[in-house]
Amino acid sequence: MPAGARRSLASPVVSGVLCQCGTAPTTVCSSGPLPAASTAAVASEGSGGGPSPSPPPHSASLLEHERRLHSLFLQLDVNRDGALCVHDLAVGLERLGLHRSERDLWKIVKAGDKDLDGQLDFEEFVHYLQDHEKKLRLVFKSLDKKNDGCIDAQEIMQSLRDLGVKISEQQAEKILKSMDKNGTMTIDWNEWRDYHLLHPVENIPEIILYWKHSTIFDVGENLTVPDEFTVEERQTGMWWRHLVAGGGAGAVSRTCTAPLDRLKVLMQVHASRSNNMCIVGGFTQMIREGGTRSLWRGNGINVLKIAPESAIKFMAYEQIKRFIGTDQEVLRIHERLVAGSLAGAIAQSSIYPMEVLKTRMALRKTGQYLGMLDCAKNILAKEGMAAFYKGYIPNMLGIIPYAGIDLAVYETLKNSWLQRYAVNSADPGVFVLLACGTMSSTCGQLASYPLALVRTRMQAQASIEGAPQVTMRGLFKHILKTEGAFGLYRGLAPNFMKVIPAVSISYVVYENLKMTLGVDSR
Repeated sequence: MPAGARRSLASPVVSGVLCQCGTAPTTVCSSGPLPAASTAAVASEGSGGGPSPSPPPHSASLLEHERRLHSLFLQLDVNRDGALCVHDLAVGLERLGLHRSERDLWKIVKAGDKDLDGQLDFEEFVHYLQDHEKKLRLVFKSLDKKNDGCIDAQEIMQSLRDLGVKISEQQAEKILKSMDKNGTMTIDWNEWRDYHLLHPVENIPEIILYWKHSTIFDVGENLTVPDEFTVEERQTGMWWRHLVAGGGAGAVSRTCTAPLDRLKVLMQVHASRSNNMCIVGGFTQMIREGGTRSLWRGNGINVLKIAPESAIKFMAYEQIKRFIGTDQEVLRIHERLVAGSLAGAIAQSSIYPMEVLKTRMALRKTGQYLGMLDCAKNILAKEGMAAFYKGYIPNMLGIIPYAGIDLAVYETLKNSWLQRYAVNSADPGVFVLLACGTMSSTCGQLASYPLALVRTRMQAQASIEGAPQVTMRGLFKHILKTEGAFGLYRGLAPNFMKVIPAVSISYVVYENLKMTLGVDSR
């Protein structure tokens, strides 16, 4: 970023760090806001009283604001090496009357450390405060229920109540007094910003609530990381309503896109260089062999497995969160990835025989089985219990790239939107949510698709009498040797064709089911 652009972006941050009314940045700590006496050295370098106006565009003002920020940086840079490490922040903030735990200081450094050298140079310090102030503004807007530019005790009580935390009016007033510098018993933006600016806020609840996505988007592969639920949602039973609404949306979505899903399975198993199956040809072949109803073969078991898989994954996720031992209501990104992947592995292990049944039912010829139970009996009698776990290893390995990339892409798109377009609210709107969810799911599927194809082929080849029982590694080698890298992506076209309709149908059904079940939309 050019220096001029950086200065123009940094200027509102500067006025927040060193407010022109004579206060310096503070944080949530036992010592409360920074006393005026301890900021004299810093404040004396800035301009005089009055509320902090928007900085004028001329260069002198920009230089003045950057000079103030640089003054704060120098105060915190205890060892004068041009960078802020955890020790510098601890000592520097202590001198300003702020007592932060080492864990909180590490959060500040990690949040702003772009070059991963364990410390913040001046540019990283500016960028950290810039990003942090934007998040603080979003939280302030969400707390300001009356939209009058101030937060009072009733608004604090209501906001905490929405997140499942009930406090008395006296407690709310105590919180207010800790931030209220002018005795009005309300907090304006300057007071809010000054109090929280060097406090490492993470996982802001209002943003989390708006940006939930995984229960809505069902694209047929349930490998996403589970959603977070607030204390209130757990206590009032809203969590199971969300799960039921998500399950119902998934059932309708999968049923509507089942023909494309069955075509994908057929192309994964039967398409090759010598048997080049196209989309129109595939549909024609299915209808000719078994009529229009054959397009939905395998859909019954695919819908049935939604309920146990979602329930097991949710319970496993909650238990893993407790095992991790975090004291946060909402996990950080890497913790969500670990907990979500492990929960997904447990859920998939529990219902994996249903995955094998789904593949066999989708590939069956007309009259081959009387139904799901007959198919299961045949597999057990002819192939043994081990057949229900064919392809298990590539399926488990596929969870990590799918869940990881889906989560990473979604968070990247979310943060990009929040940085560029979130001014008064963290609410992105329906279309942005759908677009972000579709893109992240698509990227996750693309990354894990070769493993999904190998899994499906291993599930199918176990049914061929006399066929050699190939390993995952052997099948990868065989496909690369005979079909090239393209062979690992057979059936990708119908798989991608179903993503947009699946996400759209899921969302519409999900919202309607939520209203039916009495779940408030935010």
